[in-house]
Amino acid sequence: MASKDAQNQRSRGLPGFLPGAPDPDHSFHVSLPNPGNQVWQPTLPPPGSLPPGLEYLSQLDLIIIHQQVELLGMILGTETANKYEIKNSLGQRIYFAVEESICFNRTFCSTLRSCTLKITDNSGREVITVNRPLRCNSCWFPFYLQELEIQAPPGTIVGYVAQKWDPFLPKFTIQNANKEDILKVVGPCATCGCFGDVDFEVKTINEKLTIGKISKYWSGFVNDVFTNADNFGIHVPADLDVTVKAAMIGACFLFDFMFFEHSLAGL
Repeated sequence: MASKDAQNQRSRGLPGFLPGAPDPDHSFHVSLPNPGNQVWQPTLPPPGSLPPGLEYLSQLDLIIIHQQVELLGMILGTETANKYEIKNSLGQRIYFAVEESICFNRTFCSTLRSCTLKITDNSGREVITVNRPLRCNSCWFPFYLQELEIQAPPGTIVGYVAQKWDPFLPKFTIQNANKEDILKVVGPCATCGCFGDVDFEVKTINEKLTIGKISKYWSGFVNDVFTNADNFGIHVPADLDVTVKAAMIGACFLFDFMFFEHSLAGL
């Protein structure tokens, strides 16, 4: 009970992130916990109205995604399959994501590679599957752009993330299972993030209201140059539908591949 009260108090204390409200100054930042002292979130009783496994997302307004450092890739300068820890605002791990792709795609298609990301809960049950086909990634060609399919549970499509053509800004839409637009995500014109966080704003369809953001946290020069590990934070209203939150986790993976996936081979 004490852990739950602490989490609720922490969630209520996030500045500017009441349901439906934007972060007014984009100043909120989270210090990630030491992975060596891993804390796991206790199992929650699954509400019957939610897809199995997504009950962990029902009250979260902050989702932290930490990419694990691949030592083999650092040493050899090769692209290895990505792995991510997904945590709540207290640093408790709620999911673990593993990329499934063939070595040929990682070597020759690099960041454009087709892959599947399987997300499991703390009991090892697969609760979300993210499918990424091989697609283009260029502002000069408005055809066959990036797209993700989100399944929760595996086999049941609940949403998509689709890139929209724009000559200046990275733009995406979060879609439901019928490919109807729900939210828009708009990134900055420069996504290098050399000396600070990179924020992708989550907006309503008409882009008049910002309801959250997906941030790539800047972890410093040493980490950015010598590893390919990235840290992200998804800030959303706590009452946002859990399937939309699952789609935003998929969007975070897509942004990592498209804008922040680097290896020593490219230095």
